Amino acid sequence: MEYKIGAKIKKLRKARKLTLQDVARETGFSPALISQIENNNVSPPIATLSKLARFFDVKMGHFFEEEEEEHKYEVVRKDARRVINRVISKAGTGHGYTYEALSFRKHNKKMEPFLVTVSERAGEETLYNHEGEEFLLIIKGRAEIILDEERIILEEGDAVYFDSSLRHRLLSYDGNEVQVLAVVTR
Repeated sequence: MEYKIGAKIKKLRKARKLTLQDVARETGFSPALISQIENNNVSPPIATLSKLARFFDVKMGHFFEEEEEEHKYEVVRKDARRVINRVISKAGTGHGYTYEALSFRKHNKKMEPFLVTVSERAGEETLYNHEGEEFLLIIKGRAEIILDEERIILEEGDAVYFDSSLRHRLLSYDGNEVQVLAVVTR
């Protein structure tokens, strides 16, 4: 299923009569990256999507929502998750992970739950930060999380909760697949 994240970002930008340069100046991303995202040539990492959501004053879930009525609860079946592949960094390199939105119908959420699958150890270690808080639970594999300058090894069953304004990055510790339940607030 196509989520049209880029089209939604472009629609938000045009509704505010902003240029690519205006958005770039305010978010710190290059106009080229924003253009690539808007044209669905690049899927943004969660941190990038979070920063764009904050800039446009929408919840991150806005990018995954279908146009339908408000729900008081939501059940998302395993085969109905919204999978975002091809996660690309600002530098245009692959991050080696995908993420699945575990809630996309419920509007005005305070939390954004994702299942993150890290398939390899990324070649670069660019750190990201954004508003909000994050909770990560390692479901499978062994991960390394970088929080500012500190590196912490996380085993299956380990969890970490942190302020997302810390520069951070989650990596596969040994290059093997890692599955993580990630809950992000803004």
